[in-house]
Amino acid sequence: MQKVSVICVGKLKEKFYAEAAAEYAKRLQRHCRLDIIELPESRLSDSPSPAELQKALACEAAAIREKLPKGGAVIALCIEGKTCSSEELSRRMADFAVAGKTQLTFLIGGSVGLDEELKRQADWRLSMSPMTFPHHMARIMLLEQIYRAYQIEQGTKYHK
Repeated sequence: MQKVSVICVGKLKEKFYAEAAAEYAKRLQRHCRLDIIELPESRLSDSPSPAELQKALACEAAAIREKLPKGGAVIALCIEGKTCSSEELSRRMADFAVAGKTQLTFLIGGSVGLDEELKRQADWRLSMSPMTFPHHMARIMLLEQIYRAYQIEQGTKYHK
């Protein structure tokens, strides 16, 4: 069984986000061993300087690195990443498993994104869309797409 970790900067505060994440986590139990790791988001002033932003991103990146599972593939969610279809995500996840990378780790940054060095070190940079979404919503969308990817691989009617 594939292991999937989702490392997220920031906590789900709104009840509806938490309920949606819990629903997909429950559905995914049949397909993978899911681990969702929430890390604190750095506090920033209302108008942070570029130096403050860089310091916050570096701090968050250090916390992410401490939680990265050993081995496997790291997929960084970032707007400049590559977009793909649900079918392609399913294929890529299966290809990682065939290549011996049974641990998949998805990274979701906080409201100011992910550290550049962390993104460069990732095995794949994935973009959900060229549009900007709240990072809390990105988590729900990612969990749904991971679930959909497993459904596609199994040929179920969930994905039409």
